[in-house]
Amino acid sequence: MSPDVPPSNHWPLHGGEAAPLLARFGLPADTPLRDVSANLNPLGPPEWLPEWLAERAADLGRYPDPDYAAARAAIAAHEGVTREQVRLTNGGAEAIYLAAALHAGRPAAILEPGFAEYRRACVAHGLPVQGLPLAAPDFALDPEALVAGLGEAEVLFMGRPNNPTATLVPRPVMERLLELTAARGCTLVVDEAFIDFVDDAERLTPWLERFEHLILLRSLTKWFTLPGLRLGYLLAAPARVAAAGAFQPAWSVNQLAADLVAPLLADRDFDARARAWLAAERPAMQAALSDLGLRVVPSRANFFLVRHPQGAAATARLLPALLRRGWLARHTQGFAGLDGGWLRLALRSAEENRALCQALAAAMAEVDRGETP
Repeated sequence: MSPDVPPSNHWPLHGGEAAPLLARFGLPADTPLRDVSANLNPLGPPEWLPEWLAERAADLGRYPDPDYAAARAAIAAHEGVTREQVRLTNGGAEAIYLAAALHAGRPAAILEPGFAEYRRACVAHGLPVQGLPLAAPDFALDPEALVAGLGEAEVLFMGRPNNPTATLVPRPVMERLLELTAARGCTLVVDEAFIDFVDDAERLTPWLERFEHLILLRSLTKWFTLPGLRLGYLLAAPARVAAAGAFQPAWSVNQLAADLVAPLLADRDFDARARAWLAAERPAMQAALSDLGLRVVPSRANFFLVRHPQGAAATARLLPALLRRGWLARHTQGFAGLDGGWLRLALRSAEENRALCQALAAAMAEVDRGETP
């Protein structure tokens, strides 16, 4: 077998990877699919972006500003921080790896289930890792119990809203967690890649001045649907941001991506349209999924974690049943505490959401009849 072709038993690490799942379940590689495995805004990218990119094609002939001064200034103004508190990154993933690099060789803890790149980044930089489980079905966080279980960990990684659960730790709980981790000298890294899908008041940015051990990670990928362009940033105390620069390759963010930061953050019309879509579709889809009989974790993001009422085995059979009906859902194999017993479904347009629910109803009926292997 070619090294470029994954084995038929390969579980993809991220959403948007159809080929391994089609191969695993014996379906043709060219099976047409609608993707609800990747958590992207269905409205984006902004309509003006193609023309904007075309007009700046000549910029590919010059190096980016190694300091990314204009992009960092735009982010600083948007977030209400200083430019020295901002580091531009090649997507949210590079921000995760920089946060891990700052603690290379020191013990780390990760809230689980959580994004796979936290553990991969820790392993890459030699951080011994322990997982701290959040219990299903509500995945609530008890700050006292959590900190009591940190052991020797010097850095704690978590998502807010969390991927894959779509849960949001309330601000009072976060404040207590920050107080407790500060008292024991443990850095708290909070991945806010999906923070645009909640109210602005939920952003933890104002607490950067109060808690110097707080590092925030952000992504422009999810809200603006730019997974191929790679834009993210890290927010922290100036000393931590400067230290992270020692681990970042020169020009890791390309010229077009860096120049795009300011117009993206200035596009209020896009924000308004996206928030109107979210306000209408998220509660409607939550209710529709519940009406199907699925167990649905209340979502504070642009996706849902669901489970068949008959449990893990029945949920696992929903995945191939949906594939055969032309829908690519996100499996949860490899997520600690989920182990394939849940599915993650991205929120899409109203029409797509209705079609997905119809496919889910048919797939559930097939599972209930015992027709799905």
